[in-house]
This record gives sequence, C-alpha cells and structure tokens, in this order.
Amino acid sequence: MELLIQLISGAVGGNLAGVLNKARSLGPGLNTALGAAGGLAGGQLLGDTLAGMLGATGGNIGASAIVGLLLPMIVGMVRKKGG
Repeated sequence: MELLIQLISGAVGGNLAGVLNKARSLGPGLNTALGAAGGLAGGQLLGDTLAGMLGATGGNIGASAIVGLLLPMIVGMVRKKGG
C-alpha cells in the first residue's frame, strides 16, 4: 500500500511541477513518470524522516510529493540548458 501511495503522490507532484514551470515542462507523460519515480525514491529515502513530524502516512505522502515535484523540475532545467 505504501508503494502505491508513493507512486501516486510523486505523480501528482510531477504534474504540479509541470504546471508551476510551464516553460521547462517535459509534458504530462514524462512529468508523471519522473514524478512517480521520484515519489518512490523520496518515500523510501525520506518517508521515515518526515513520519516523525507528520505521522507515517503524512510523512510518506509529503516526501513522495516533494521529490516527485523536484525531479521533473531538475530534469527540465538540465534538458533545456543542454538542448
């Protein structure tokens, strides 16, 4: 169940990144995929850290959404500079 929460939270964060940074958006599909991957990684690596402040599920959602938001933004910035 945690993995599903991480994937969904990350995907939401990835799409939010596309909305917030339209000039460097990677498109809905890539934003969703990178967000989900970032959410999975963020939830696994940082979920326990935020769980102390936000509770187990809240920490998992928060970490997943934050990393899911950041990963597409970073890739978008690097990709636009290079190409």
